[in-house]
Amino acid sequence: MFIAVGENIHCTRIYKVGGVFVKSFDENTYVIAYEEDGQEKHLPIAKRFVESSDWKNGKVKHAAVAMWQGLHGSEAERKAGVDYLHYMVRNQEAHGASYLDLNVDEFSTDIGERKELIRWAAGIIQQVSTVPLSIDSSNIEIIQAGLEACDSAKGSPMVNSVSLERKGAVQIAKSAGAVVIAAATGETSMPTNKEERIANLETLISLLEDSGFTSSQIHLDPLVFPVSVDPNNGLMILETIEELRKAYGREIHFAPGLSNISYGMPNRKLINQVFTYLCVERGLDGGIVDPIQINQGALDALDTDAERFKLTEAFLTGQDHYGMNYISAVRSGKL
Repeated sequence: MFIAVGENIHCTRIYKVGGVFVKSFDENTYVIAYEEDGQEKHLPIAKRFVESSDWKNGKVKHAAVAMWQGLHGSEAERKAGVDYLHYMVRNQEAHGASYLDLNVDEFSTDIGERKELIRWAAGIIQQVSTVPLSIDSSNIEIIQAGLEACDSAKGSPMVNSVSLERKGAVQIAKSAGAVVIAAATGETSMPTNKEERIANLETLISLLEDSGFTSSQIHLDPLVFPVSVDPNNGLMILETIEELRKAYGREIHFAPGLSNISYGMPNRKLINQVFTYLCVERGLDGGIVDPIQINQGALDALDTDAERFKLTEAFLTGQDHYGMNYISAVRSGKL
């Protein structure tokens, strides 16, 4: 079974202004539109978002809109914010999410406000969720606040993430009875190749084991970087996954941010699905994904003999240098 860490309840997630999910009734009234149970529903977009630089750049952070309305809106707006968050939970779980990743880092620059928000959001999500939360933040205080709000009846929560760069998160996770995403970040820098990723994870896994974590409580993140930046990034991750699986056996898990691979490229959904499929072939059993696009059914449905699969595979494995054939196929309408 593919272990999907659903990434959608995240304050960086955007919709395009003027796209299918953002509607306007007049020049002053905008909503996020979504469908549930065959009915179109609306989340009002507060004025502060319409007046933001994000909006001027053509995007709106819809999960952040829901949280803002849920906390600060009128009675009807608070209900709409909560309803939208509940919809996001149900939608991800319906597509096979095993964990629900929650991140509020970009909601505010105030740590106190973010700690309050992650506690509130965790409570709202767990009103309808059936799977554990993954608490995601660059700040250890916020991770701890989120863990304190987790309902153990849903299962062991997840910490996203621990690394050599922030070893302090290891004990926080252990004390909370959480499982961990173990990232391949070094103590002072990001890894630049396969060897550095594996060496960093070897050291981190040893630290985790010494702290009492079992292999099944560890989800490895070898750090996926865009293939548009370096054509070797796809194959490097595939080889890293394969070597880690051989070294640590079947009990250990994986949870990389798989959609990073397609950043800056057209038809990201196709790239993400093919890349996930290739990673699974090498030993991957999970990832941080949009479960509506990446799930076991979607992977099973891929036709590996189709031209679209083969063109994408060649790009991801470095055979199509800088994706020239892939991009040409997109422009010609083949993909």
